[in-house]
Amino acid sequence: MARSKEFEINEVLDKAIQLFWMQGYEKTSMQDLVDCMGIHRRSIYDTFGDKHALYLTALQRYESTQNKKMSFLVEKQEPVKEIIRQFLESSMRSEGEPQGCFIVNSGVELGVLDPEVASFVENSYSKTEKLLYDLVQTGQQRGELRISLEPEAISHYLMNAWLGLRTMVKTATDHGKLTSIIHTILITLD
Repeated sequence: MARSKEFEINEVLDKAIQLFWMQGYEKTSMQDLVDCMGIHRRSIYDTFGDKHALYLTALQRYESTQNKKMSFLVEKQEPVKEIIRQFLESSMRSEGEPQGCFIVNSGVELGVLDPEVASFVENSYSKTEKLLYDLVQTGQQRGELRISLEPEAISHYLMNAWLGLRTMVKTATDHGKLTSIIHTILITLD
């Protein structure tokens, strides 16, 4: 008879996300994962597969969580520029979270070394850019943003700015500087 799992999958997966996010893929050993997740090595292999499969599953869960946060922002029906401001501000470190962004960190660490991670990160970036494109178009349709703005170019710009912020927060300690950068980014929408 098979033993039942004595852990909640999403709970232990969230612990793996935190560890991978803080240390990166290469610096995280299987023993680190066992210690952090609080489950046996065999349980990790039986539930998630090897370290790489666990990493990809962790990326998927993180992306899903981030997408829910973005959907919540969009559904609030606030002015588009305010939604974009909140989106950019989401780059700033939240209490209890590691610095930066797990997906951005993954792209930087493994983008040229791991085709599966590179593909995942590129796909994730494309979805975010599409969301930004749709927001710009919505803002134009509502009369909130200039019609002369090119939605594709602006979505590329906003995506690049957001990625820069998500990278910069790993070392920036001046919250005012980050806020000033976000303000400058938003001026391009005026």
